[in-house]
Amino acid sequence: MTVHTPLPLTGERTVPEVPAENYWFRRHEVAYRWIADEFADLISDGVVVDAGCGEGYGVGLLAQFGPEVAVGLELDAASSKHAALRYGAAAAVVRANLDSIPLRDGSVDLLVSMQVIEHLWDLDGFLRESRRVLADSGIGVFSTPNRLTFSPGLARGQKPTNPFHVEEFDADQLDSLVRRAGFTDVQLLGLRHGDRLLDWESANGSVIDAQVRAALSESPWTAELTAIVESVDCDDFVVRAADIATSQDLIVVARAGAQQ
Repeated sequence: MTVHTPLPLTGERTVPEVPAENYWFRRHEVAYRWIADEFADLISDGVVVDAGCGEGYGVGLLAQFGPEVAVGLELDAASSKHAALRYGAAAAVVRANLDSIPLRDGSVDLLVSMQVIEHLWDLDGFLRESRRVLADSGIGVFSTPNRLTFSPGLARGQKPTNPFHVEEFDADQLDSLVRRAGFTDVQLLGLRHGDRLLDWESANGSVIDAQVRAALSESPWTAELTAIVESVDCDDFVVRAADIATSQDLIVVARAGAQQ
């Protein structure tokens, strides 16, 4: 399948408006939409940062909900340039390394980083920087694939098969990491398939495994797989605190609290 996109499809980041990538894009997008709903009061007239904003769709989405300032941070030159061109009217996009965030202490109300931490070589440094730039009343929200379902059998600390991932995490690891960085009042949630995807999988098997098999074999997609992937939307996922160990993605909500 040949797809023309403004950014190359390397597998490192997902982009919107690509039918074959739609499952992964919607799985990312729903977390941003959940944040926009859950933290509407914090976003309104606040300073919002998307750390590792990639193509920029997430910070562009959050910018629609009335922050005083929305900032996207992205190290990759091509992605940051694209994000600035596409979403720059609504958000400031800054090229930056996440282990040295170019913002003042206590200047941010909401910092989000979606599907980024598994890519970072200095994760502790990034989390400390996130805590530093957040106001005492601020909140950090981080999401990452759940190692237990994304890479079954992969042990803690093992190098993932995904060449772009440095490490993958389970819920207890994620809780410990953000607490070690100085966050308080940490809440773990899971993002998982909703009823429509579960019904499809009960009849056809895992929608993820089907995409992986097709990619590895370079074989054409079945009509059933094409139809489900292209039709996925945000309503096909749910975020909840129950059954986190079997969720597709982990979401951690970490309140900054007073600096020690």
